[in-house]
Amino acid sequence: MARLYISLGSNVDRQHYVRAGLSALKSTFGELTLSSLFASKAVGFDGAEFYNMVVGVSTKLTIEQVAKALRDIEFANGREINAKKYSPRTLDLDLLLFDDLVIDAPAQIPRAEITENAFVLWPLAEVAPLLKHPILNESYQQLWQTYDKSKQQITIVDFSWPS
Repeated sequence: MARLYISLGSNVDRQHYVRAGLSALKSTFGELTLSSLFASKAVGFDGAEFYNMVVGVSTKLTIEQVAKALRDIEFANGREINAKKYSPRTLDLDLLLFDDLVIDAPAQIPRAEITENAFVLWPLAEVAPLLKHPILNESYQQLWQTYDKSKQQITIVDFSWPS
């Protein structure tokens, strides 16, 4: 079984799509490990505030099957096929890690935004604090401790979801 981590985000009807995304991930992968839910400003465009979290799952699916499943969940939740990279999202699911793979296709793993964005690194450090980045060889807890927290302001949102 592979262990993977997925970034989940939404800035359109956020509560609804975060819950819908979690339900779809549970249907696809089974048991979920959830970080806190975070609110942050949009990055790369002017838009509504995002809700973001990281979800850990285990699966026997291949990375190609996982990538397709995540896209299918996005499309089933209103994601437009030709959506611009920096634009509002009903649901955005990004595969961050797939075991300790380092690859560029069908997705960049580990995803570069892990170390670039607080709304990815902080929740990843919550759900996998001792796991080491496969390139940097530092734990996500260590990476979060040394991250320049003045770069992006994020806050924890009160949120509960039945597992």
